[in-house]
Amino acid sequence: MKALIDNAIPYLNGVLEPYMEVDYCAGAAFSPQMVKDADLLIVRTRTRCDEQLLGGSKVSLIATATIGFDHIDMEYCRNHGIAVATAQGCNAAGVLQWVAAALASLSQKQQWQPQDITLGIVGVGHVGSLVEEYARRWGFKILRCDPPRKEREGGDFIELEQLVRQSDIVTFHTPLDADTYHLVNSELIGLMPSDATIINASRGEVVDTQALLDCSQTLALDVWEGEPAINPQLLKKAFISTPHIAGYSAQGKANASAAVVSAVSQHFSLPLQGWYPQQVMPTTRKDISWQQMCDSITRYCDLRGESLLLKERPEQFEHIRNHYSYREEYF
Repeated sequence: MKALIDNAIPYLNGVLEPYMEVDYCAGAAFSPQMVKDADLLIVRTRTRCDEQLLGGSKVSLIATATIGFDHIDMEYCRNHGIAVATAQGCNAAGVLQWVAAALASLSQKQQWQPQDITLGIVGVGHVGSLVEEYARRWGFKILRCDPPRKEREGGDFIELEQLVRQSDIVTFHTPLDADTYHLVNSELIGLMPSDATIINASRGEVVDTQALLDCSQTLALDVWEGEPAINPQLLKKAFISTPHIAGYSAQGKANASAAVVSAVSQHFSLPLQGWYPQQVMPTTRKDISWQQMCDSITRYCDLRGESLLLKERPEQFEHIRNHYSYREEYF
């Protein structure tokens, strides 16, 4: 058997080598010739897995070390018997702490306390639920929009238009699909208070770049349409601007690597179930007050420094992202 692995996925070196031939390369460099003889691909979002890449190959499993799968042609995989495994939920706590750092920075800039703010959460899955849990503890008034969950569960989920009208801050945690592409456009932004804040740590294409360029709202962005290329005017305008690293905690990356190894173990009947990187200490969720978080978050997630670096070197987006020092989760 042969595996082809994105070389930016940490902790995997040496894990599969006892059981199969393993090659590593940059995610954007995967080619049909390289994939042709592979049984397994372990990828990130930088590898577009479609007929152009997979046609004529013997790949039977694609394991992506990401929560999203918009880079994978799922219909093609279904039609050609290729199993797909994701790492859903792996980086939820890492994204939570990025959002917390964004909220702390906004509070300092705009001079508010949580009890003064209505926080709208769009997409209440693994990440959105964790953001909701901590934001409620901190005193934010919470509004939630998640049409699939509302259809399944009922509850107090509200329509997106109602949420954006009533929220001071709106944070997006949706997958990217046909329903969420350019979900945030000029029409939707026009319903928001002019002094509201938009936080996006989901996918860049969830938001229309031109709509952001034209809006008056404050922007906190971790993801960008067309990345690694970034619209220079949008980069300049954003209050917070990071290179798609919201979920880049050591524990989140370890969780993702463990998830793909588990999927590979199950698919190929390997004795690797329960594997976890020995060099990473898993984090237990902890309660933390708003003030404690504000006083400590910069030591773990310095969004001001990270934003300055990206603004100074936008052409190095991919280099900064791939060489990012993973943060430690601490709550």
